[in-house]
Amino acid sequence: MKNVYLLALTLFSGFTLLAQEDSKKVLSDLEARAPQYGKIANEIWNLAEMGYQEEQSAALLQKTLSGEGFRIQKGVAGIPTAFIAEYGSGTPVIAILGEYDALPGLSQEAVPMQKSAGKAAGHACGHHLFGTASTAAAIAVKNWMQQNKIPGTIRFYGCPAEEGGSGKVYMVREGLFDDVDVALHWHPGASNAASAGAALANKSAKFRFYGISAHAAGAPDKGRSSLDGVEAMNMMVNMMREHIPQEARIHYVITDGGKAPNVVPNFAEVYYYARHYSRDVVIEIFDRIVKAAEGAALGTGTTMDYEMIGGTHELLPNLTLQEVMYENLTEVGGITYTAEEKAFGEKIAKSLGMDSLDEATARNIQPYETTARASGSTDVGDVSFAVPTVGLRAATWVPGTPAHSWQAVAAGGTSIGAKGMMVAAKALALTAMDLYKDPELVKKAKQEFVERRGADFQYIPLLGDREPALNYRN
Repeated sequence: MKNVYLLALTLFSGFTLLAQEDSKKVLSDLEARAPQYGKIANEIWNLAEMGYQEEQSAALLQKTLSGEGFRIQKGVAGIPTAFIAEYGSGTPVIAILGEYDALPGLSQEAVPMQKSAGKAAGHACGHHLFGTASTAAAIAVKNWMQQNKIPGTIRFYGCPAEEGGSGKVYMVREGLFDDVDVALHWHPGASNAASAGAALANKSAKFRFYGISAHAAGAPDKGRSSLDGVEAMNMMVNMMREHIPQEARIHYVITDGGKAPNVVPNFAEVYYYARHYSRDVVIEIFDRIVKAAEGAALGTGTTMDYEMIGGTHELLPNLTLQEVMYENLTEVGGITYTAEEKAFGEKIAKSLGMDSLDEATARNIQPYETTARASGSTDVGDVSFAVPTVGLRAATWVPGTPAHSWQAVAAGGTSIGAKGMMVAAKALALTAMDLYKDPELVKKAKQEFVERRGADFQYIPLLGDREPALNYRN
């Protein structure tokens, strides 16, 4: 009996060593390719293409994946810049999500002071790093599968227009995740973390008011101001804020308020977001916003219509997967700044009102938590209601940097962003490998998924049946 036990222990130790060698090789291969992936990320950073306009960024990632033997399916879900890259066959099917859209009005050079690069947009949410790291992880997993004859399918999802365009929602609605076993994602950030994430459900729309033009001084009584309609709507929605759940968020920007003060504007437009951690509450708030718009039109003698732009679910956590992701991120570890990066980071920290650079946060992994407070929205939420989904954050920005800031754009264009990107790529790759090696892990994640989502759940996209809003950034 003792001999049997010793034999089993020896075999187990052998398998463990083989697994460790597997991981080391994948990590070293990724590190060796880091300069290549840094160049790809920097090219997408320079392109800074906005939602549904990411033709060159998507093409670059497609070319990279195609060159590694992936089969490419372009223009999926009726979106020219959405694509799927696939290697292998059969199950399990592991998906890795990638984004690559920039934000309008956030042009910035890769310098530690506010300085516009003279472009229409900037990567203030780090999606150039997101798409590239996910590509790197997919390629690393493919190579590992190929070298070790691992059965299954690795699939990269090229996901455009996350910033308000809800690109993944159309992909989910189209059934493109129906055969996926697990989906992996990550996001740039100011720290390294793989706790159970959260996200706010979101509905967004452009409200358009139509009035009657007239000379603002000579014949004001003949005019009906569309801008009055927008302002009346905004005033009513702002009063409504007192009477909605305190966790809710409403934001708007006037995208067209007329062209000249002496002309009563016959057209005006305002772009609204409504958010809450429950999609049911978001739907209720959005319906009240629509009523405010209808009342504003009635009161100002104008007419109004609106176009749904985006709508996303909250994020459904999966602790089975999250624990695995956390272990792998811990194994990978954070980043250490060079002297040059530290000098850059010190200046960024001062611009954010901090006394000094917090190097420890970039170097360490945040403690694991099973709950998180939602602070933003993502169309990954819809994916998480279609398939078990897990993610992480990596320190691609100077600690303390908020997303959607010039400081985020600046750091994302430097080696700081590139280093953090590779942390994410490594953690994603190791997690995907664990899923291929352990069918029971996939099974357990699916069981938790059904329990959390509910056996009778029916997916209804918050943006309805509208076609992709391909011109929402025009």
